[in-house]
Amino acid sequence: MKLYLVQHGEAKPKSQDPERPLTEQGRDDVARVAAFARRAGVEIHQIRHSGKRRAEETATILGKHLEPANGVVAIEGLAPRGDVRRVAEFLGRETRPFMFVGHRPFMDRLAGLLVAGEKERAVVRFAQGGIVCLERDPETRAWVVRWVVTPDLIP
Repeated sequence: MKLYLVQHGEAKPKSQDPERPLTEQGRDDVARVAAFARRAGVEIHQIRHSGKRRAEETATILGKHLEPANGVVAIEGLAPRGDVRRVAEFLGRETRPFMFVGHRPFMDRLAGLLVAGEKERAVVRFAQGGIVCLERDPETRAWVVRWVVTPDLIP
């Protein structure tokens, strides 16, 4: 099973806009990464996001490019300080490829829990608008970092 973790794109500061929508640069970065993912053949069952505006806008852009079979939906539990164990339990029962769009430190902690068994252990560096692909071995059920793509890698 593949899991794609995405930190939302660059957002406006809270002082400028309390809803924190994506900046123009943030939208551009996410669109470039999404187009790359499509060219690379990324297929996902569903994109799930935290419901916060910056995550929703990021997920929507990704959805337009990747066209997930079950769409783009907001779910509870992906907030910056959400409980990563709940998501890990869901993933333990799942075999379809999902994409989660959220925030740091949640994404850091989820990757640490899945890959290293410790939510406080850093296993990968997230970049705004980038994608981290994790893969679970079907036999050992161990998660590994398969690849990472960040906006600065794509012209």
